[in-house]
Amino acid sequence: MSEALLVGVLAIGALLAVGALGVPVAFSMISVGVVGLWYVGGFGFMASTLKTLPYQVLSEYAFAVIPMFILMGALASVAGLTSELYAVTNRLFGRVRGGLLMATTLASAIFGAISGSTIVNATVFTRIALPEMLKFGYERGISAGCIAASGTFAALIPPSISLVIVAILTEASIGSLLIAGIVPGIFTAVVYLIGIAVIVRIRPHLAPRQGQHYTLAEQLRGLLEIGPALALIGIVLGGIYTGLLFPSSAGAIGATGALAIALLRRRLDWANLWTALQRTATATAALFFIVIGGLVFSRLLTYGGFITGLSQLVAGWDLTPVQFIIAICVLYLILGMFIDTMSIMLITIPFLWPVAKHIGVDVVWFAIIVVKMIEIATITPPVGLNLFAVMSASDNTVKAGELIRGVMPFIIMELCVLAVLVAVPEISTWLPAQMGN
Repeated sequence: MSEALLVGVLAIGALLAVGALGVPVAFSMISVGVVGLWYVGGFGFMASTLKTLPYQVLSEYAFAVIPMFILMGALASVAGLTSELYAVTNRLFGRVRGGLLMATTLASAIFGAISGSTIVNATVFTRIALPEMLKFGYERGISAGCIAASGTFAALIPPSISLVIVAILTEASIGSLLIAGIVPGIFTAVVYLIGIAVIVRIRPHLAPRQGQHYTLAEQLRGLLEIGPALALIGIVLGGIYTGLLFPSSAGAIGATGALAIALLRRRLDWANLWTALQRTATATAALFFIVIGGLVFSRLLTYGGFITGLSQLVAGWDLTPVQFIIAICVLYLILGMFIDTMSIMLITIPFLWPVAKHIGVDVVWFAIIVVKMIEIATITPPVGLNLFAVMSASDNTVKAGELIRGVMPFIIMELCVLAVLVAVPEISTWLPAQMGN
């Protein structure tokens, strides 16, 4: 093994070891990166990197989209859009067996186009949907598992923070990657709906029939009630797709729209606004700190020669793009069981993407597969963040064992969707290709 590859392997091993000790991921990546940069380039190179890199990162205009999307989701929650989405989708499925599971899936998919955060989705719908499902006699595990799994839609359906991070790390078009998530996201939601229908037919005791029936007029009236939410989604995504809005501008307009809805409905006071701004600032600062750490670590891998050496090594294996993507899926499945999703992206993408690019993997396809794996990682025990979010939001009334059993059918559905996305790249690449037309 060459010295460059050895340095990279040791750096990754040290990062995992430091993280295993409980050190926050940002500090882990920065500390290992600093020591490594000092070793490969000397103290002067390390010092100059630490002086310039944080400013370069935070001054990037592309990063402005992140706080805007986070703020849009926070204000949408204040405006009551989440509870309305759930109520309306519940009317649509009426007395269908498993209707509350389907309503949760559809509402979470729609709210995913506003919030951009899987944990927010899982937390919000645990508080809204779980009590309703338990009241109607739904099995606790499948109910909580559905909430945790459908919360992952926010990782793929724009405005997705994960896709923005991947775009920045791969230097791809943020708009193209955001639009690329629409079709795979809708496809995943449809698979969930079909899967739920099959599950409750095979095991009827999991989801008794609901007692309430809604007329067609009531269902149509419900669609009008969520008109503002659908209009907000249409403006943001339509602006990005048509090229009329940059992603950062679309995020700002989305946040302004959510603010306007909250004001018109008189659901916003100074306390709610201050809470939303605080949450946005806290989440943005934490995310930026992690990104800076990831870029310091990736700078080590780049200047240490690890990426070049790894690209040359993999090129000698003569892997096809599909074979390389399958290898990435296996790697992420393993890592997702033990490492949080943001860490996985920031650790792996800096050295995986250059190799993928060298082999000829399309950046849009690569991004969608990576984010799909991130989705799966959020519900994969023992370190699935959405699982912890559901248990916490349920005030620990949902136990780990029953949640893991309940989420397993959805993990199987996700793997089926993943297989299709790997086999048919056009599902991911078709819509972004139309943007140029």
